Amino acid sequence: MKRVLTALGAAAGLLVASLTAPTADAGPAWKLRFSDGFNTPVTKGRFSDCGHYVDTARAYCGGLSGSTRANWWAYPKGWPDTATQRGYPVGGIYDPASTVWISGGQMHIRMWRGSSGPVHSAAVVPKKLWGQKYGRYEERFRVSKIAVGYKSAHLLWPVVNETCPGCEIDFPELEWTEDIHAFTHPKGGGKQDAFDTNRDWSTWRTSVIEWKPGEVRYYLDGRLIGRSTRGIPDKPMSWIIQNEAALNGDRAAPNSSAQMDIAYVKGWTWG
Repeated sequence: MKRVLTALGAAAGLLVASLTAPTADAGPAWKLRFSDGFNTPVTKGRFSDCGHYVDTARAYCGGLSGSTRANWWAYPKGWPDTATQRGYPVGGIYDPASTVWISGGQMHIRMWRGSSGPVHSAAVVPKKLWGQKYGRYEERFRVSKIAVGYKSAHLLWPVVNETCPGCEIDFPELEWTEDIHAFTHPKGGGKQDAFDTNRDWSTWRTSVIEWKPGEVRYYLDGRLIGRSTRGIPDKPMSWIIQNEAALNGDRAAPNSSAQMDIAYVKGWTWG
């Protein structure tokens, strides 16, 4: 899972990972709306004071500035993650100031747990893609440090839950010790569609969600891994890059941590 590289070789390896990502062709129906290659460094601690206009397109983190403040929001410190909301023995709280930073052309998300207490989780939101009805969402990522008890659920979630009950599109998702999966939760509830990529999180991957009228497609490293046509959401949704405590029964150990790196994100509108 790890390779020994010189500093120069490591830098070259990161550049190759970013520029040679296999991906599905967007095609003429998609119009690029937002792209970020993380070329503006942001030190740890700056993703702070994020409680302004929460869950709206106007949301912002007061600790950020410039283009990063204009482009990104994060769930504020103290919000409960899914495991905490469900009452699991080890849940998490969102704490972007201690978990998120940008350096070396990547966004880094390092979740951690102290000697006791909750996991410190992170969910970041590309503001320019807030509230789209249909869209294409691409990211290049890897988990550079894997530990038991940590997971991702990068998802599309309705801007107004009541307008699209049950709607949720998740990819990439699952615990970082398991294979990457995709899930489509149909409008109105019912059984979800689940797709196993049979690929792990430890090497650079490129994921794509294509959400258009009547259909959702999932691609990993340019390969179609699933397609849903039942109960497809048809109301505005937002892309949330959510990372949190495990939901499969695993518990993050005291004094543990795990880290995801993201080389770029892109988002398109439909039609």
